[in-house]
Amino acid sequence: MRDTYHEQLAEVGDGLIEMSRLVGSAVSKATTALLDADLDAAEQVIAGDEQVNALYRQLDDVAVQLLARQQPVATDLRAIVTGLRMSSDLERVGDYAVHIAKVARRRHPHSVVPIELRATILEMGQAATRIAVKAGTVIATRDLTLAAQLLADDDTIDALHAQLFSQLLSPSFTHGVEAAIDLALVGRYYERLADHAVAVSHAVTYLVTGEHGEPESYASE
Repeated sequence: MRDTYHEQLAEVGDGLIEMSRLVGSAVSKATTALLDADLDAAEQVIAGDEQVNALYRQLDDVAVQLLARQQPVATDLRAIVTGLRMSSDLERVGDYAVHIAKVARRRHPHSVVPIELRATILEMGQAATRIAVKAGTVIATRDLTLAAQLLADDDTIDALHAQLFSQLLSPSFTHGVEAAIDLALVGRYYERLADHAVAVSHAVTYLVTGEHGEPESYASE
């Protein structure tokens, strides 16, 4: 019985790492679809979300079984509860990647991003992918220093989001209302998915320390 218990606990951890890998790949492909008007990449992201959702449901079921049947305490209970929170946040990261891919698909064969905004969107996409990938590493290593770095990456996304809005509101933006709406949505999707990835780092901080707070509060301890 205890062997099964520990196997299920390990399944939760391994599943979270796999989820982070899948959503990190989805964010990267969605950015490619957006910048290159790559319909195949967009379709891969949209179709691949079912794998993320299936894994989310599977981890939810395992966690509920552990809570109901094993009555875990102390560290194990904290691991299961934070696992539920992290899987929810990672699932939302995947959803936002899908939203970005759908914008790219809707505008195909044209690129959503005008040439003068490509650098901003590329940087946002790269930073968002980096955050998603780091979230997986934080889950695997429980490294609070790396968890704190996610907050700096999130600040980068926030600054780029503000920059994008300034560019969209500039008189020099001449691509019309529809393009402005699409790009405003894209910026918002990147900003929100980064927030969910950062929430993973907060959950890991709680898992390691037993205290709620920002990971940078503990990174130097």
